[in-house]
Order: sequence, then structure tokens, then C-alpha cells
Amino acid sequence: MQRGEGEKVSQRKFCNSELTIMNGTIDDSSYIRQKLIQYNMTKVPLEGYLVIESLSLVIKDSEGLVVGGVNGTIIQYWKRCHIDILWVDERYRGSGYGDSLLKKVEEVAAEKGCAIIRLETYSFQAPEFYSKRGYEEFGRIDNHPEGHTQFFFKKILE
Repeated sequence: MQRGEGEKVSQRKFCNSELTIMNGTIDDSSYIRQKLIQYNMTKVPLEGYLVIESLSLVIKDSEGLVVGGVNGTIIQYWKRCHIDILWVDERYRGSGYGDSLLKKVEEVAAEKGCAIIRLETYSFQAPEFYSKRGYEEFGRIDNHPEGHTQFFFKKILE
């Protein structure tokens, strides 16, 4: 049974007020994000606008089918690019397409003023791929998911 939007998960008293934890809405998620950004700006003041930009690059075959791509986020103010997903169809792996996508991400990130690229990958995905391309492991969680390792990588752009 799934909880519906707004359904109560737990309650407790706090400062003579009853607080309820419940499933949030998309608007609630946006509000929380804005409140955290507002707090962050008190610690690292922003001069100008906070630009959070989606990054999406695809490789298509001659029939227009997507056979690879990368999704990410660029936060210019933090001078950071985060790669969420990099995927190449198994038929094209080992042909340099992943390398080309990664190089293009690095070019775009550098053009946008990013100083660092971050990403996560798993032992059953491509940690060696990133290591060979100058990405440095800065953390890992062993046995997550069970029997595998989650890796965290970064690359400082020059």
C-alpha cells in the first residue's frame, strides 16, 4: 500500500506545537529547495543570479534513435557540474562514444566557468572508465547495493 500525497507519516509535539511529517508535493519540494538555497546564500553570498542549468547531450544513430547520452546539472555560481547519468548502448561501448560525451561535458562545463565535475558510479558500471580519464575517486560506499560498491569521483578543470 502506497501513501498518498499529504498522508501523515508521523506526529510529535515540538515547542507546544504539533508537527506532522507527511509525504510532500512537488510544490513542497520546490519550497524546501528554495529555503536551503536561501540559507546557503547567507553563508556564501551571491552576487548576481543563481543559475542552475540542466545539461543533456545525446548521440543518435542515422535513424534518429538515441544510442547514448549524458544528463547533468551545472551550477555556475558554485562553479560545479554534476554528471547524473552517462550511458552508451552496449552495441557501441568501447568505440569511443563515452569518451566523446565526457570530453563534451568537460568542454561545456569549462565554457560555463565550472572548476569541478562530480559524479557517482557503481562497481558494475564504469569506475575504471572515469579513472582512466583523469577522474579522482574521493569516496566510496562498500556493499551498496549489496555485493557492489558505489564510487564518488571528481575532476578539477584547469
